[in-house]
Amino acid sequence: MEPKQAQRIQTSLINAAERKALVWLAERQPRWVTSDMLTLVGVVGAFLTGLGFYLTIYNINWLWLSSAGLVINWYGDSLDGTLARVRNHQRPIYGYYIDHTVDCINEAFMFVGAGLSPLVNLNLTLAAFILYLFLTINVSINAHLKSEFRLTYAKFGPTEFRLIIVIANTVLIASPSLAAATYSILGFSLTLLDIVAVIVIALLAAIYLVTFISDARHYAHIDPPHNR
Repeated sequence: MEPKQAQRIQTSLINAAERKALVWLAERQPRWVTSDMLTLVGVVGAFLTGLGFYLTIYNINWLWLSSAGLVINWYGDSLDGTLARVRNHQRPIYGYYIDHTVDCINEAFMFVGAGLSPLVNLNLTLAAFILYLFLTINVSINAHLKSEFRLTYAKFGPTEFRLIIVIANTVLIASPSLAAATYSILGFSLTLLDIVAVIVIALLAAIYLVTFISDARHYAHIDPPHNR
């Protein structure tokens, strides 16, 4: 849910199918279900995701809880705004504030939970979290200055990343040796997910840098320096 004047930009790989599914689900929600309730469901899902990652300290099979949490998070986080639009109960200012505040809380649960697990280094997950926050701030600024609300980058959005994590969790459960294996790279001992995290960090940094330069040029063009 975003300010009414902001144009939604969503070009993810499964956007069309997901949008139809969300409208179908929204039309079938009981009347007592509200957008705020679904937002809370999304928070519960994010907490379960982080908890599932953390509990892999004891058993790799807890990744099933993490995957279930991601599904619950998708249901609540993706459906809350759709439900408001289907029922024509939009609250653009309140919804924008709640949605973006809760998104940061949700991601904190997930990134920190993963970092506290034996699967990936906490420093790497925190670095990825910081870059995610950079992109979130950029989206919020552009929603205000450009009336443009970007939900995806390079054809990937939150749903695609959730699917990738669920697939990775399933592979690690089926092959626990992959989760335990370490690789020596440039003198650092890294797990498989550490390597994946480094790649993700590099991609997020590149996306943010390209986006920042593009946006800065756009704003410089519409707000040129004054002649002296």
